[in-house]
Amino acid sequence: METFDLTAHSAHPAKFVSAVAARILSLDSNWLTLRWKVDGAGALVVPQFAGRARTDGLWQTTCFELFVRPEGGDGYAEFNLSPSERWAAYDFAGYRAGMAERAMERAPVCTPRRGQSVLIFDAAIPASALPPLPWEYGLTAVIEEEGGHKSYWAMAHPPEKPDFHDAACFAGRLAAPDQP
Repeated sequence: METFDLTAHSAHPAKFVSAVAARILSLDSNWLTLRWKVDGAGALVVPQFAGRARTDGLWQTTCFELFVRPEGGDGYAEFNLSPSERWAAYDFAGYRAGMAERAMERAPVCTPRRGQSVLIFDAAIPASALPPLPWEYGLTAVIEEEGGHKSYWAMAHPPEKPDFHDAACFAGRLAAPDQP
């Protein structure tokens, strides 16, 4: 699967983070596995381990996100995944409309690994929580650096301000297994 070099929104550039890349590693009947890599992560604020639990507001600090919608649809799902192992999942009927908690039979698995200047964040989302293929999707990240400085990274951005819910951010496509 393709690796995407995410870009920080021009209105909110990073201070020290030099690159964020994200990709879908695999999708099978049980799990969707994802990976984000943050380079220049020496001043990155990484939420402390808190254990697996559904939690709102994760986007207020370093958080990794997946937005996915059935191809051509208006409704979409949002998954927020934190290095703390906290997570959230929401359904939207349309652009920022009709928000509700998304049903999840199992909690996602979040695994951060941090080196001196890099953070690797792996996540596994239960396949049963995902809409049927084909999808349009967006891989995004909210990056907080020391001093409360935040940057917003995505595969593509709307021009005005960072908004991961905007259609421009659904820049990836994953075909159904029998489609090209």
